[in-house]
Amino acid sequence: MKITLNKIASVTKNAQLPKKVEISDQIISEEGAILAVEILDDKKIYNQLELPNGRMSTIQKGDIIAVALGNRSALKGFVGIIPETLKPDNIIQILNIGGVSGICTSENLKEVGHAISAKVIGAISKNGKQLNIKDFAIFKPKNILESKTKLIVVSGTCMHVGKTTISCEILKQASKNGLKISATKLAGVACLKDTEKMKDYGAISACSFIDAGLTSTAKNGPLSVKVTKGAIDYLSKENPDYIIIEFGDGIFGEYGVMEILKDPEVQKNIICHIGCAHDPMGASKLVEVCQEIGAPVNLVSGPVSDNSVGTTFIKKNLNTPAYNAISQGEELFNHLLESCLK
Repeated sequence: MKITLNKIASVTKNAQLPKKVEISDQIISEEGAILAVEILDDKKIYNQLELPNGRMSTIQKGDIIAVALGNRSALKGFVGIIPETLKPDNIIQILNIGGVSGICTSENLKEVGHAISAKVIGAISKNGKQLNIKDFAIFKPKNILESKTKLIVVSGTCMHVGKTTISCEILKQASKNGLKISATKLAGVACLKDTEKMKDYGAISACSFIDAGLTSTAKNGPLSVKVTKGAIDYLSKENPDYIIIEFGDGIFGEYGVMEILKDPEVQKNIICHIGCAHDPMGASKLVEVCQEIGAPVNLVSGPVSDNSVGTTFIKKNLNTPAYNAISQGEELFNHLLESCLK
């Protein structure tokens, strides 16, 4: 059976799906499995789907959409899991704007409302074989890191603490200074907006865990480390001066950030670690924990640096520089040039 898709989610971007696809009613329920679903709800908030070209499209009841199965564990979003089994007419939920889907087990109603439900039509297949985004990976996870490229790492206490903002500011300032930097997002749930934004701000190349065939790094801690090494080696082929790594969620989240930061091979290549936090308490714990695991924070940013209350506390009590990416971008980068990017 063939059906026509109304929309295709960005999580499937590397599969380059056509609008008309083959459908199978035999579904292997596993991470990355590409499914066709019918949307059952109209919703006023968190109702956008990111398409493979990065454009946002409003999800509407009755839409036939290509999605991929994955886990999510977002403090300010949805928690969801891959169902053990699936068959046509089962109900699942859209867990993020990139089209990662599964069974929603918990909702942050204040931030995103209820998850949009969708009826499973079937597995999207080719020549009788169910498609999975891992079949279209452009780099492979690696056990050993070969690259010696220097790393600028951006971590945080949580979602929405300014990690992408500071990553993009560094890319902008680096480009103005004639430096070549590649960029990658290596923890979180699949969507393109952050890596596309990094390219807009000057990254010479960018990738994420989607390009290793993962829909999410939730519940994938050990694999996340291997994906990180694969991404670094992949981006190093263009001989950038540096690679900037942004981690989604926070170091205490379920996306594997802690495991990556603890890895000795990754630590060896880190020349600058920027930590983002909402408040002095969060910044204090972030600095403390990262020091303990061998990935010390060299600079603090995020909302805690919005004015002198936070920056003074950090400099005085944590003995760490603090700069705001929005209001002090040039000063921030000059500090990095003098202290880290030598």
